[in-house]
Amino acid sequence: MSSSIISLLALVGKQITIYLGISTLIAGVIGGLLNIIVFLSLRTFRQSSAAFYLTIMSIFNIGQMLTGLLSRIMTSGFGIDWTLTSLSYCKLRTYCFYMCALTSMTCICLAIIDQYLATSSRARWRQLCNMKIARRLVLLFVFIWIIHNIPYLIYYDHVISISTGKVTCTYTNTIFQQYNIYSTALIIGKVIPICITFVFGLLAYRNVQQLSYQTVPLVRRELDKQLTVMILVLIVFAFFTNVPYIIVSILLVIPGLTQDPVVAAQIQFANLVAMFLVYIYFASPFYIYVCVSNRFRRQLIYVSFEIYHNRWQPRRMVINQIMPET
Repeated sequence: MSSSIISLLALVGKQITIYLGISTLIAGVIGGLLNIIVFLSLRTFRQSSAAFYLTIMSIFNIGQMLTGLLSRIMTSGFGIDWTLTSLSYCKLRTYCFYMCALTSMTCICLAIIDQYLATSSRARWRQLCNMKIARRLVLLFVFIWIIHNIPYLIYYDHVISISTGKVTCTYTNTIFQQYNIYSTALIIGKVIPICITFVFGLLAYRNVQQLSYQTVPLVRRELDKQLTVMILVLIVFAFFTNVPYIIVSILLVIPGLTQDPVVAAQIQFANLVAMFLVYIYFASPFYIYVCVSNRFRRQLIYVSFEIYHNRWQPRRMVINQIMPET
């Protein structure tokens, strides 16, 4: 009975990895690219520090999809583990995975803090929301995470199991393994960003309610409302998709809980589902923006048809005129 339950959970987990994983990967990459195109095509967004943070977040979300989710699909879904065939990939995959994850969560924190300052009634605080400071903050945190993640390049290696003789890509330092589980993956990567976004999200929401009473230009006011709503809904979605991962991670480190094979299989299955919820969060920003912001939908249509379609249309006409003459 227990073996059948374990086999069933393994089978269901494999199907989830293949079908849900591929769908999430495709949707996440396409959505991330569309976010980048929209944010970089409109001057309104190019001059906004909050939109700059969301652009950088979209870039690293795509990196998260390609370094984390793609590798998991190939390994768990199709039995192709690239980390075993290449030591360089074994090291770089984990390094880039946490680099993208930490930078993405940092950007959402900076974006909501920026919107809190941008919607503040204090003019001095609003002046802190500018592209110069935004670029410096992004460069600073990217540099911090580059340095912070160097141990992954050192302590990740091919290890041969004494009992099975199989090669695995895993930690070679127990202390760093514990630091990664409790600090990087749990505290720095999940708990702290959720707390920051929750607190500043409430403060930004309160500021938006009072925004109509402030002497702010109409265009800037509407942009701040739009970005604040987009970011707040994304934060709520991040909370519900990341909290299950935190809970399962705590369960995995409880001593003696995974000694029963059935319970261990159930927790591993829950860990798989929780991990995919995290990947869905990284793939979701574009679709959240489209759903909650009517203005973003109009901007997307404008960028897609008015800018790029009209930009390519004259080139086609020129080619059609040249071809008959040729």
